[in-house]
Amino acid sequence: MKYDFDTPVDRRGTDSYKWDIKDGELPMWVADMDFKTAPEITAAIQKRAAHGVYGYSVVPDEWYDAVINWWKNRHSFVIEKEWLIFCTGVVPAISSAVRKLTTVAENVAVLSPVYNIFYNSIVNNGRRVLECPLSYRDGIYGIDWDALEKALSEPQTTMLIFCNPHNPVGKIWDRDTLIRVGEMCSRNHVTVISDEIHCDLTDPGCGYIPFASASEVCKSISVTCVAPTKCFNMAGLQTAAVIVPDGALRSRVNRGLNTDEVAEPGAFAIPAAVAAFNEGEQWLDELREYIFGNKQRVKEFVETELPKVRLVPSEATYLLWLDCGAFAEHRAKELAHFIRESTGLYLSAGNQYGLGGDSFLRLNIACPRQVLEDGLYRLKNGIQNFK
Repeated sequence: MKYDFDTPVDRRGTDSYKWDIKDGELPMWVADMDFKTAPEITAAIQKRAAHGVYGYSVVPDEWYDAVINWWKNRHSFVIEKEWLIFCTGVVPAISSAVRKLTTVAENVAVLSPVYNIFYNSIVNNGRRVLECPLSYRDGIYGIDWDALEKALSEPQTTMLIFCNPHNPVGKIWDRDTLIRVGEMCSRNHVTVISDEIHCDLTDPGCGYIPFASASEVCKSISVTCVAPTKCFNMAGLQTAAVIVPDGALRSRVNRGLNTDEVAEPGAFAIPAAVAAFNEGEQWLDELREYIFGNKQRVKEFVETELPKVRLVPSEATYLLWLDCGAFAEHRAKELAHFIRESTGLYLSAGNQYGLGGDSFLRLNIACPRQVLEDGLYRLKNGIQNFK
C-alpha cells in the first residue's frame, strides 16, 4: 500500500469528541475514523492556511466540477450543476429539509434501526417520528413492504428519511428496492431525504446506487445529502453537498438552507472537498481494502471466540452490527454499559437506533489493526463476564 493505515495516531488532547474519555478506555463507538486523512487533503488545507487571510468564501466552479466528476466516474450518476447546493453538513441539511418541507406535528418516517440523529432532526423540530422497522430474518435485513406502505399512506406522513447505504446495518440497497421505495413515496406524496454520506465506504467490488439515479420518479421526489467527510475522515471541516434535481423542490430546499445559514463554506471546506474528490481516489480505495481486512478479522474472531454473537453481514460502512440477542435480548444498553465499565471498551448500544436495535451493539472498526485486536479481546472479556 502507498498509504499507512497501521500506525496508531494519538488523538487524546485534541478536543476529540470520540476520545474525550477516561484513561484506559478504548472508544469504538461514534462514526469517526482513527486514521489521518489523505495527505493530498492535508496539503490543500496547508496551502490555503499559508495564505493567512480567512475571510468569507464563495463556492467556486471547481467545487461543482469535483462533485459532478466524482459521482459520474465512481457511481455512474450524471449530476447537473444547478442541482447542487453547498451545505455545512449532512445533518444540518436534513434538519433544514425537515423544517422547510414538512409542518409541525406531521409524520416523518424512518426505517429502523437507523442512524440515531435522524430522530433528533425530527423531534427537535416538532415533527413526529414514524418508525417502520426493517424485517430481520436469519441475520439478513430487508424492507417490510406492508409496514412501509401503511406508514407512507397515513395522511400525516409527508417525508421519509432514507439511509443509503444503511447505518447501522451495513446494507446496500439494490436498484429494484430503491425504485419500489420511490414509487411508494410518490404515490403517497411523500418526499424522500436520502442520507448517502457512507456511499463511498463500500466493500471492495461493491458499488452503491444513488437513490436519485434509480428512476425518474426517485429523481423527482428526492433530496440527496452527500459529503466527503465520512469516507475521508474530515467531519470537523463542515463540508457537504445537497443534490436536488427537481427545480421546485430545489428552490424550497435552497431557501431553507440559506434561511438556516448553513449554505456558506468556511475557509477550508472547499479546498478540502475538492482535493478529496480530485486527488483522494487511491487513498480511499486503499482505505476500503484495509477496512475490509478488519471486517474479515472481526468475522473470524466472532466465529471462533464469540459463538453466542451473530455478526450481521455488512457490505458498506466501517460500522459492524452485532446481534447479542442469544444472551442479552432487549438488554443492549445494559450490555454496552457493562462492557465499558468492566473492560474500558466503549461501544454504541443498539437501542439508540430505534425499534429493533435493543439486542444489538454497534462496533466501529475504522482503526489500525492492533487497536482492533485490543478492542476484540476487551469485547470477549466483557461478554464472557456479562450476566
